[in-house]
Amino acid sequence: MQILTILIIGLIVGALAKLVIPGKDPGGILITMLIGVAGSFVAHYIGVGMGWYYAGQPAGFIASVLGAVLLLVGYRAIVDRRG
Repeated sequence: MQILTILIIGLIVGALAKLVIPGKDPGGILITMLIGVAGSFVAHYIGVGMGWYYAGQPAGFIASVLGAVLLLVGYRAIVDRRG
């Protein structure tokens, strides 16, 4: 059940990141989920490194969206370079 919750939150975070940075992206719902979940991890590790979070403490929702936005910008840069 926890994995399903993570995927649903990842989908929401990824969709919000795509709303913040609109445009056409290759990939569908799976890429959106992966960007959202990975954004949460990125936000967590950046937060721990900067002292905002402690080890084992989850990143906040806004930080997760910002992490997903960061990954989405990187994803678009890599995909645009290939194409």
